[in-house]
Amino acid sequence: MAEDVLTRFKALAELSEELETTKKRLVMIDAVSEFLGRLASNEVEPAVSMLLGRPFPKWSPRTLETSWATLSEIIRRITRIEWGVFQEAFRETGDIGSATKKVFENSRMTRQAVLFERALTFLEVRNNLESVADMVGYGSREKKERLITALLGRCSPVEAKCLVKILIGEMRTGFHEGLMEQAVSKAFDVPLKVVREGTMIMGDVGEVAAIAKTEGAQGLAGKGFIVFRPVNLMLAQMATGVAEALDLHVGRTAFEYKYDGARVQIHKSDDEVRIFSRRLTDVTDSLPEVVRMVKENVKASEAIVEGEVIAVDHAGSPIPFQHLMRRFRRVRSIEDMAERIPVRLFLFDALYLDGKSLISTPYVQRRQMLVEKAGKIPLTEQIVTDSVQEAQTFLEKAMSEGHEGLMAKALDSGYTPGTRGKRWLKIKPILETLDLAIVAAEYGYGRRHGWLSDYYLAARDEKSGEFLPVGKTFKGLTDVEIIEMTNRLKELTIKVERGKVLVLPRVVVEVAYNEIQRSPTYECGMALRFARITRIREDKNPEDVDTIQRVRGIYEKQFLKKGRYTTG
Repeated sequence: MAEDVLTRFKALAELSEELETTKKRLVMIDAVSEFLGRLASNEVEPAVSMLLGRPFPKWSPRTLETSWATLSEIIRRITRIEWGVFQEAFRETGDIGSATKKVFENSRMTRQAVLFERALTFLEVRNNLESVADMVGYGSREKKERLITALLGRCSPVEAKCLVKILIGEMRTGFHEGLMEQAVSKAFDVPLKVVREGTMIMGDVGEVAAIAKTEGAQGLAGKGFIVFRPVNLMLAQMATGVAEALDLHVGRTAFEYKYDGARVQIHKSDDEVRIFSRRLTDVTDSLPEVVRMVKENVKASEAIVEGEVIAVDHAGSPIPFQHLMRRFRRVRSIEDMAERIPVRLFLFDALYLDGKSLISTPYVQRRQMLVEKAGKIPLTEQIVTDSVQEAQTFLEKAMSEGHEGLMAKALDSGYTPGTRGKRWLKIKPILETLDLAIVAAEYGYGRRHGWLSDYYLAARDEKSGEFLPVGKTFKGLTDVEIIEMTNRLKELTIKVERGKVLVLPRVVVEVAYNEIQRSPTYECGMALRFARITRIREDKNPEDVDTIQRVRGIYEKQFLKKGRYTTG
């Protein structure tokens, strides 16, 4: 395709709808592969990002900062419908995008407008969304609304559906990043292994696709880390205890303190330092003392290292996680907040040092390199052992000092960005916690009257991307947190139905429970018993929540130790 022949946004929207209607993975991969192969080189990354429900590349610091409350008002103005019509469409479809499409189809105003508009290209959509994200300061909210109104006003019903899903980050076609890697591999005749390695290093499959289009496998193979471009994090599985960790790692294992803090990825180039959160958002300005510490100590011209930041009291003892999150959210009066809530940094891994990628280097060697480069910055406290008793004693020591538990890391493990496996394991004395998304809420009673304080909690289906409720709780949050949560959920409200407020699944919470039991109440057939929120996970995205597949695995595992009730 010639570079000056631009693809219509409608083609991407129709492909998105096609993906939504099929469950056959090979059919989905073929359709996306064929679509990507037809695109101009400058269209590839935007198309990949949008098909995955992202307005921008994964590494981009841009955010739209547009609430569902604002977006719903724009839709109402454009279509000139009674909002009850949208609510009814949402009740029928269960999907915001599909409800939007339906009201656009039924709106005479939007049909007339689209007849006289020049067709949208998806590069125009990307450029407009960049403009929305870049608007800051006085009057920016009104300008954002005008630009989104103009953009949606040019959309046909299927385009409006797709655009709204991109705006709220909820594509829900079942076409996830792993399938996209396969489509990119097929579209540009690049081995899947090369595509996956490129995604690991560059942190974004859209950028990998763009390079594959123009430079092929050879171009991808020559790419390395880019300092100040955050990298997907290596993730850990749960282990029931130190004995299981030693068994899985078959011998000597590195056990490290698991701090009740926030994981950070630190990038350094000469005298410039930037810090990224677990969500890969830039939090540099919120942590000036960490920046100074890295500048003064890390002995490398270029580095990408990982660590844990914990909040401490003035005696140096760790304090609860929510106080640390106040630091991460703060954008003004930083020095004052740093005085009131001091933090400490512990480093635990190195991904890149002075031009050399370390992700294939065994963990034990990466740790030693980090020791040599960290200066006076402490590393996570660690022992290496094959003794269950020694590891158990170390776990008890960590808990007695106010930490969460331990991490267990195989000595020969490489660093695999964006993947979760048994090479790294989390060990907590209390395993009965899940990270879940709030998908609905109800107003409370008594002194909680007027506050959204009863929360429906959902796990994510890793196949479809759908959020499935597994329980409900009103326990765990303070009054101040409930008030803040009420304000947040009102901004995310999709629909109010018999006192139940349905919301976009944007807020992630850590939930403790006693067990998982059978339940006809929820579609998934399971429910958490005695669920209570232990903390709000500001550091996690909705895609980080536990999967319904993991919940089902825990449910089944319970019967290894107890009987299963059956009828008949």
